This record gives sequence, structure tokens and C-alpha cells, in this order.
Amino acid sequence: MDLQAIAFYLLAAVTVISGFLVITARNPVHSVLFLIMAFFTAAGLFVMLGAEFLAMLLIVVYVGAVAVLFLFVVMMLDVDFTQLREGFARYLPIGMVVGGVLSVEMVMVAITVAANGAAGKNAAPAAPVADLPNAEAIGRVLYTDYIYFFQAAGLVLLVAMIGAIVLTLRHRPGVRRQNIGDQVARTPASGMKIVQIKSGEGLSE
Repeated sequence: MDLQAIAFYLLAAVTVISGFLVITARNPVHSVLFLIMAFFTAAGLFVMLGAEFLAMLLIVVYVGAVAVLFLFVVMMLDVDFTQLREGFARYLPIGMVVGGVLSVEMVMVAITVAANGAAGKNAAPAAPVADLPNAEAIGRVLYTDYIYFFQAAGLVLLVAMIGAIVLTLRHRPGVRRQNIGDQVARTPASGMKIVQIKSGEGLSE
């Protein structure tokens, strides 16, 4: 067994174990730390596959932003995790059914890929272009063959972001808010009032 195979099995084992610990750890901070470890080892697997751009993206975006954001949110917010776990037993059967279906699908996909290859028997994989950087190759594929799927994914993310903002927005009474229409329609006559004050009748302490 060569060094590359040893590194692959080591990184793959650490990734699988870290992913399992993410969902089984009792402390949410430990879950986020295991998630960061899974991201790092997955980035190592991307480097072994020759996808350096995806590895850098996984480190910079997910570890440097998403996972750290999760960690700070978990540490700073006063979340009662005991109350959140109260409905765990009630939803456990549904979760087991969904997890079982997903596991069967993943096993079927793995068997199909092992038997026929990632591209299948009817489609030959495209030959890689020589002397082409990894980022440029991904950009060419995304913005040519998969441009419609890429734009659709962007629209889905935009709708999800707007929905998250709408669902978490709370209007508290007594808080003054902006009214854009009134601000745009404001005139000097409505925004300014001239008052003639006689001498000696001004403000006093």
C-alpha cells in the first residue's frame, strides 16, 4: 500500500468519524468543532483528487465563515438545549425512517458508481484540458454546461435568505422605524418649521 492510499483511508476515516460525532455529541460547541475537523479532512481529500480550488473554498468559506459563525452563535446565544431535546423521542421514528431511506439511496449510488463508473456506461467523461488551472476549469463548466442550474441555485439561496429574514423579523412595540415613502416625499415645508421667539422667552434651564 503506497503513501497516497494510506493518506486517503486516514482522511476518509477521520471525515466519517467526525461527521458521526457532529450528530452524536451532547455539547453543541463540540459538535461545531467536530464539523470543522470534518471540513479540514474533506479539504484534504479534495487536494488528493486534484481539486485545489474546492479545497481552498471549503477552508475559507465553510471553516472560516460558516463553522465559526455557528460556533459564535452557539457560544453567545442563551439557548436552552434541554428544552430543544424534549421532542427528540417523539420525532425519532420519523428520523429513523428518513435516515434509512437516505442510507439505502447512498448505498445504491455507491454500488452503481463502483460497477459502472461515475459517468455511467453510456456517457464518456470529458477529457481534462492540459495546463488549465483548477479554478478556470470549474468556471468553464459552471458557466457553460451548468449555467441554468447555477443560476437556479442562486435564486433558491436568495429566496431562502429572504425567507429567513422574514421569519425571524419581530416588530417590537415602541421602536421607531423608517418609512421610506415618507422620507422620499418629504419637502422643506413639512420638514422644517420656523418659529418666532420673542426676546427673553427662549429655553431656560
